[in-house]
Amino acid sequence: MNFDWTTEQQAYRESIRTIIRENLPEDWEHIAHGPASKEQTAFAKKFCAALAEAGLLVPHWPSAWGGRDADPWEAFILAEEMWMAGEPRGGQYMNVNWIGPILMMFGSEEQKQTHIMPMARGETLWCQGFSEPESGSDLASLRTRAVKEGDTYKINGQKIWTSYAGDADTCFLLARTSDGKNGISIFLVPMDTPGITVRDIPSIIGEGDIHEVFFDDVEVHEKWRLGEEGQAWEIIGQVLSLERVGIPRFSLASKTLRDAVSLLKQEGRFTGGAIDQAAKAHAACEAARWYSYFIIDKRAKKIQAGPEASVGRFSTVICERLVSEFVVEHIPEAISGVHPMLLAHHQRGIVAGVASGAAEIQLNIIATQFLELPREPR
Repeated sequence: MNFDWTTEQQAYRESIRTIIRENLPEDWEHIAHGPASKEQTAFAKKFCAALAEAGLLVPHWPSAWGGRDADPWEAFILAEEMWMAGEPRGGQYMNVNWIGPILMMFGSEEQKQTHIMPMARGETLWCQGFSEPESGSDLASLRTRAVKEGDTYKINGQKIWTSYAGDADTCFLLARTSDGKNGISIFLVPMDTPGITVRDIPSIIGEGDIHEVFFDDVEVHEKWRLGEEGQAWEIIGQVLSLERVGIPRFSLASKTLRDAVSLLKQEGRFTGGAIDQAAKAHAACEAARWYSYFIIDKRAKKIQAGPEASVGRFSTVICERLVSEFVVEHIPEAISGVHPMLLAHHQRGIVAGVASGAAEIQLNIIATQFLELPREPR
């Protein structure tokens, strides 16, 4: 594989950097403290509208849905630059990476017409109702239930660790419509539907970032069920493949490592063990980057990634962890907010091993599906 960027790709990357420079406020380092603060979410709507106007929000989407049919490489270059800048798109990266494409693949005509173009214009924010108090990465054990009554479903249950829920317009919700692994369905639920309660969860990753969401006799018309009853497992397989390699966290980790090393050099503290630790973190960032490129190359060739996506995801978890450990050990004052962007990476790095499926789940997939190792006897 040849991963030299073409002249066109280099020019495209520079156009993204230009719009970032022109639109980020002077106090961006203080705004970008975590994934979804109120202030960052408000800015993201303005920024995504500017990206859409410049044709840089969903360039890889079909032209019929507001894109320009760009290849997967352009989508990944866009994501790299956004994450390197601290992800100014906020929660809308989910729309770009997987919610929009999933609706194109599985949505009804009404669902597409209602939801896709507002995403392409940067006008709407979604949240994903996956995890529950007793079924985090084990989606098959979820308990939120949707009972069909005529042409509507009545939904009861609870979701937790739901990013963006406090400001989201719509929830991509998993609920049980029958028993067993194949008894899960997906619903596109407006967050202002009666019976939905959202509560903030205090956390160290930033104010207003994660929530618990309660559904009490929430009525949703059957036309907002995505796909058929029980089709969620098939659809989620596509979602996770897109999401696990669609977020180049290694890009922010690499920049954070460079900034940290530069700071230590300026202060004469980049010596001995710091050099060795930085080298290991840098190697991990490069491994994550090149493995992600390998998967994007497959995607560009119309080859669906399988368990390789979990390898890519876990390699990114490792690089973020090593960079965070390096910063905490050698620049501990960063965690108190003295260096806002180093703190921003640390906050995001905390959730790296949980988002898109816990790291332990990724390792199980790698062991059984990628390495084809036998399961432990039970």
